[in-house]
Parts: sequence; C-alpha cells; structure tokens
Amino acid sequence: QIVPVHVLKRSNPSLAVFFFSFMSLITAFTSVLPPELWIHLAVVACGNRLEETLVMLKSAVLFSHRKMRFHIFSEESLKSEFDKQLRQWPDSYTKKFEYRIYPITFSVGNPQEWKKLFKPCAAQRLFLPVILKDVDSLLYVDTDVLFLRPVDDIWKLLRQFNSTQLAAMAPEHEIPKIGWYSRFARHPFYGSAGVNSGVMLMNLTRIRSAQFKNSMIPTGLAWEDMLYPLYQKYKNAITWGDQDLLNIIFYFNPECLYVFPCQWNYRPDHCMYGSNCRAAEREGVSVLHGNRGVYHDEKQPTFKALYEAIRDFPFQDNLFQSMYYPLQLKFLETVHTLCGRIPQVFLKQIEKTMKRAYEKHVIIHVGPNQRR
Repeated sequence: QIVPVHVLKRSNPSLAVFFFSFMSLITAFTSVLPPELWIHLAVVACGNRLEETLVMLKSAVLFSHRKMRFHIFSEESLKSEFDKQLRQWPDSYTKKFEYRIYPITFSVGNPQEWKKLFKPCAAQRLFLPVILKDVDSLLYVDTDVLFLRPVDDIWKLLRQFNSTQLAAMAPEHEIPKIGWYSRFARHPFYGSAGVNSGVMLMNLTRIRSAQFKNSMIPTGLAWEDMLYPLYQKYKNAITWGDQDLLNIIFYFNPECLYVFPCQWNYRPDHCMYGSNCRAAEREGVSVLHGNRGVYHDEKQPTFKALYEAIRDFPFQDNLFQSMYYPLQLKFLETVHTLCGRIPQVFLKQIEKTMKRAYEKHVIIHVGPNQRR
C-alpha cells in the first residue's frame, strides 16, 4: 500500500521526519520531466552581469519541472566563463536544460547606438523575434530576475492569450498617479501606468507575422522594419531605452498585449513605499525583479537576502534545510524595513513549491502486515 506523506506525518511522525531530512527536493524535481515542448528562456548579459545571470538561471533550474532551452546573448568576453560555470553544475541539473550562447547583434540601424541604449545591450531583446526564427514562444527576463516558483507556471500564461495578443508584461506601477510614466514620460506609453519589460512573454511567431500600427506611416509596419524608425523618432524623449520603445509600440497596439499581475514581476517599488501589489499579498511573489541594484547594496536587505540564498545554495543540499529555513532567520533581521515587514510575501511561493514536490513524490511503501 502507498501512503501519502500527509498521512504518514499523522500516523508516524518520527518516520516522516526521517524521510523529510533524507530526501532532497532536488530528486523530486528532476525525477520526472514531462515530454511536453521545452520552455525557451532568453537573457541578455553584458558588462558585469555574469553572476546575476547565473543566479537567475540557477533559480529557474532549481524550481522547474519541464526541460528548458536557455538563449544567452552575451559579449564575447563572457562566453567562456558562462560555458565554464554551467558545465560545473551537477548532472542532475544539467540534464534539465540545454543552452546556446549568441553574440550581441542588431539587424537594423547603428549597432553602437543600440548597444548603449539604457543598460548595456538591453536593446538586444527587441531583436529576438528576428534572431530566433525557429522559436515559437519565449520568456525573456532581465539578469536581475529570480524565479521563486516553477518557470512552468508563468509559461502557462501563454495559453491565456486571445487571438490578437502576442506579448505579456506586468504594469510598471500599481498606482498610476505616483507612477513614473504618468508623471514624467515625454512619449506615449501603454495604459495608465506603462508596463515593465524586465519579465516579458513573447509569441515570436505572432510578432513576426503582425503588422503594427504606428505614428510614422498610415499603414502597418513589420516588427523589424519598425524598430529603427521608431527609435529615431523618439530617441530624444525616452529615458528607459528599449522599455520605453515597447511602451510606445503597445500604446498604438494595445490589443496585442496581455497584462499579467505584479506577482510575476515584483520589484522594490511594490513594497518600499508600502505594500501595493495585492496579487503578491494573496499568492506570494512568483518572480522577483531586483532592479535598482538592490541585490548588491543594503537598501533593500530582503531582496539581497533572497539573491544570496539562491546564489550560495549548494546544488545537492536539501532546499528546506539549506535555503528556506535560513531565509526565515535572515528575514528576521529585515523587519525594520518596509519590504521586510511582509516576509510571508517572499516565502509563500517557495513554501508552496516545496510542499507540492513532497506531496507528489515522497511516498512510502508499507508492507501487507501494516495495512489497515
């Protein structure tokens, strides 16, 4: 007879404790990899973003079930170090993903202009539909993103697109009247508060085939044909580079955008002025976005603690003992900060993910003499 863990915990607590400490979540996650299509995850890393990118990829692998293909766009100087670091990961993880490293390339306009737009190389994301011609759908994230639940879950949002939607992002701000775009933007932007492009789902097939309304000509333009003229028109009015260009595109094409809740792109702005992401309060943070450099300074210690916990987690250790429990203790030191006052928001999805894994995979075979 097979006894689920929750039954074992009631009937034989000491045995349950033994199995909880003995069995690693890693085994639970890697033992079953469904045969569905792989998840495609893209990131652009230039300058000093190597470590951040590796920690982001590590968070994706730690919590996900399905196999993934990583599309890493990087300067040539970082390529060998990416190869070296990823090949050092244990086999139990490397079998969950494949990766390819691409050079930074811009198919239209001045490459040096594009490369210097806002953050180093960030404009590369605008060209992903052109470069990844054989990829149907893609999740793009900034290097300073961490997954706190399976990537599978945000990937499922692609199924919620209607017939006209071809990309998905979260709002830039939850309260428009104090948001950046509504107060300072000198260009069109999506909706009442704009959108943040640090976490972006893309149906590349639809993007490649669409004709986009714009402010330059009365007819539609293909994605690649639109990018450089759009930049030329608005380059003196934009502050946040490629994110501003995306806001302009979806201002003129709002029917093309699916907006997902802030829990999928949770930033310091959601808690540093008081908690204003209701979805995260209900469900917990699903995807953490540590912009403003908060992983590397002391301004938001809660964000930094999560980053360091994932960065320093030994691959073969037990997630509960070596990540979740130490994080709980670490968060006790951050309760004096606005973000630190709501630790459950940051821990809820990690806890849910661990519980689901145990309930699904940790089963005990009981002999016939012990059947009830």
